[in-house]
Amino acid sequence: MGSEENSFGGRMMRYARVSTQMGGLAARLAGERYLGLKVERTKHAADLKEALGGLRGPLVKVAQMLATIPEALPQEYVGELQQLQANAPPMGWAFVKRRMASELGAGWQPKFKSFEHEAAAAASLGQVHKAVHHDGRLLACKLQYPDMQSAVEADLKQLKLILSIFERYDKAISTRQIHAEISARLREELDYELEGRHCNLYRAMLADEAGVHVPEIVPELSTRRLLTTNWLEGEPILSTVNGDLERRNVLAMNMFRAWYVPLYYYGVIHGDPHLGNYSVRPDTSINLLDFGCVRVFPPRFVGGVIELYRALQTDDRDRAAAAYRTWGFGNLSNELVDVLNVWASFLYAPVMDDRARTMGETNNGVYGREKAAMVHGELKRLGTIEVPREFVFMDRAALGLGSVFIHLKAEINWYRLFNELISDFDEAMLTERQRTMLTEHDVPLPPEETVMVDHPTE
Repeated sequence: MGSEENSFGGRMMRYARVSTQMGGLAARLAGERYLGLKVERTKHAADLKEALGGLRGPLVKVAQMLATIPEALPQEYVGELQQLQANAPPMGWAFVKRRMASELGAGWQPKFKSFEHEAAAAASLGQVHKAVHHDGRLLACKLQYPDMQSAVEADLKQLKLILSIFERYDKAISTRQIHAEISARLREELDYELEGRHCNLYRAMLADEAGVHVPEIVPELSTRRLLTTNWLEGEPILSTVNGDLERRNVLAMNMFRAWYVPLYYYGVIHGDPHLGNYSVRPDTSINLLDFGCVRVFPPRFVGGVIELYRALQTDDRDRAAAAYRTWGFGNLSNELVDVLNVWASFLYAPVMDDRARTMGETNNGVYGREKAAMVHGELKRLGTIEVPREFVFMDRAALGLGSVFIHLKAEINWYRLFNELISDFDEAMLTERQRTMLTEHDVPLPPEETVMVDHPTE
């Protein structure tokens, strides 16, 4: 990564390029709305992807996040933004040496037995180098790119502009909470000390899961902008998709446990179920990687997830409405509850069916696109709905995990897996377990949630 990309002038140039695309979109949407001109959204979405694809840093990550949050963007843009790749060319060795010196001091190199000059992986916020500890352990050193704090803040301003333009185009979904939630999570991802605590938290929460492995932090070689762990060897998940069904099923069950045990036992989710954040060992156990995007939920929110499941099982609209209110949805007419239940029924479908089955069907490779488009049309008809902050990454993560299971073509009785997990759920017990576990690992407790009170629509 050249220094010009992080200089003030370099950032201004890249934002100018994207702002031109955003301004073009605004003009086209205004023309469509007020002049009756047709917007070629498919072509413009491709142009926008091309502009974003030339960037490095948070805006690319934000674009990928938006593309996986149902109804955050029009579908023409989702398909293009999902193709963005965060794997940009890495920083060169001269730049890496300066960054490492700024984190561990001028004499940093003797702290390692060896340190590979070439990055093993490069992503939107930093890159990973393989190294060897003096005790022989293989290490993964994740080094943050320079000046990411200012880059993130500038990119979040761009995001606000992008969302405001899309909201003018389509008022079905208010994007205010989506922006607030993405902003909070992205700022947290810059804090590698917090990510280290999240990693330790996951090691503890999944300690009894033989099918899941979590890296171990090396604190003396870690800082707020450098995170060093032991290196976990594994193959990409996609390398297993053509294997035998039994192996794919075991792998899917391990991933199911890795994601849902923390949620229902401790109120915590891994908010970035991207294929690159998992790898597979020869025994089909999995490595769970990257803890920058972790979300802690109030116990009542988790209880609402189960309450909605019970409501769908019994077709109880009032019980479903109560669950939605617990999550923060307001102004819930019966018609709106019915529309929300269509989406919920899609997400819960695999755990409603007491038989071995695949997770679902794809539409052009995007899990839930067809159902989301139908729900979106109904929401647009009913008027603007504000998505609660807690719901944003829960929905995104559930869809992301479902997409992984679809890639694996796993055939599992998801109903039994899920019901075994929640069979003894108790909100008071979750509250106590969560408080004990998070306090022990110095992870902030979730704020006291407030149940949304309906108010008259203006």
